[in-house]
Amino acid sequence: MNTIYRLFCLTLALVLTTLGANAAVHGDVNGDGEVNIADINALIDMILTSNDDIKGDVNGDGEINIADINAVIDCILGGDEEEPYNGPVVGGDISMLTKYEAHQKMALRYNISNAHYYDRNGQIINDVITWTKQQGWNAARVRLFVNPENASSTDRGQGVIQNLDTVKVLGARIKAAGMQFMLDFHYSDSWADPVKQYTPAEWANLDDEQLEQKVYEYTRDCLLALKDAGATPDYIQTGNEISYGMLWGPVGTPAANLKKCYVGDETNWDRFTRQLKAAGRACREVCPKAKIILHTERVAKLNILFNFYNQMKSKQVDYDIIGLSYYPYFHGDLSTLTAALNSVSNSFQDKDIMIVETGYSYHYKVGDLDFSSTWPLTLEGQRQFTVDLINTLKRYHRMKGLFWWFPEANEYGLGGSYWSQLHVNDNWYNAGLWNHETGRATPALYELKSFVEE
Repeated sequence: MNTIYRLFCLTLALVLTTLGANAAVHGDVNGDGEVNIADINALIDMILTSNDDIKGDVNGDGEINIADINAVIDCILGGDEEEPYNGPVVGGDISMLTKYEAHQKMALRYNISNAHYYDRNGQIINDVITWTKQQGWNAARVRLFVNPENASSTDRGQGVIQNLDTVKVLGARIKAAGMQFMLDFHYSDSWADPVKQYTPAEWANLDDEQLEQKVYEYTRDCLLALKDAGATPDYIQTGNEISYGMLWGPVGTPAANLKKCYVGDETNWDRFTRQLKAAGRACREVCPKAKIILHTERVAKLNILFNFYNQMKSKQVDYDIIGLSYYPYFHGDLSTLTAALNSVSNSFQDKDIMIVETGYSYHYKVGDLDFSSTWPLTLEGQRQFTVDLINTLKRYHRMKGLFWWFPEANEYGLGGSYWSQLHVNDNWYNAGLWNHETGRATPALYELKSFVEE
């Protein structure tokens, strides 16, 4: 019986090879980087020899049997799902939207104000996500913290609230609206950025090998939960602004003991890239059609930028997209961005590129650098920055995405002496795409759609 079963499966697999092979890692049982007849052969051997290698559990049901062979066949044929969208995407990181919506509803319930999101003509927007889709946005980004309740009260007051339940809700709404969903893993309890990449408190006592396994398990479990919630990501950032590595050590670790990654110092790069490989493996297994993004922000420091992606290449980290932050008030003018884009596009020609964070103020100065003589701190100045940025980005044929950071910031109607606790952020962010003083969408919001237009 075993021989007949084996011959049947081999014959079926030979027929399938004439239809081509899908090179996705999901279904790559033998680890050769491809999904084809060899993986079916490997599965058959596992079934016949009772080998429970985890790679053989292609469908993730805890068993290795003919269902896994069917799953590999689906991988080879491309399955019944539509091919993933591969065009340009534009939108914003809307991670605070649910909190604004909740506070606006509370304010209205008590007749405190007319707190709403409004369009530029003063018409109420009932659903920000579907409305931005109507304005030409086709994507949205949401961040995820491990245990944000462990963050400081200051950080929570500045937007560190996104646990898995929050992301399930927002992600499902984004997908239901027909938009692409980008998930931004902060492998931390609070902000992860160039100066803060602290290990979550719950992981503090893990050694490097255990931490690597935890990254895999946490990433896998979060993605499985999002899939079950109807919020399967299309793009996954395995880390946020990780130019100097991530998971340096828990809060309170002496600076000299933080496991950072630097140019010219190989000490922690192997540790860091093993973490990224673990995260990427989980992404490929659970969301094989999603694109993996590695996100950095050193556009003004080309040696650091080049070294980072060169390390990824030399250590064979699996990813698809170079993700960059660009804020003129932190990084410099558009010539600085152009130099960075020239560097990465020329040096890493197998990777697409996205600007996963950007922004510019419409009112008060934000950040360290002042470009108000180029782009005045007005609604029109913000709009002109957006136009100039998009014109710059469209020169690069592998530029596939543009995301405005915190566009949903809208404190209109949430202030005042009687309702000060309804401020969503302790300090207002004046580079969003709704005017705090009127609640109306800024002209820049309407310009973003031109990024995806011919």
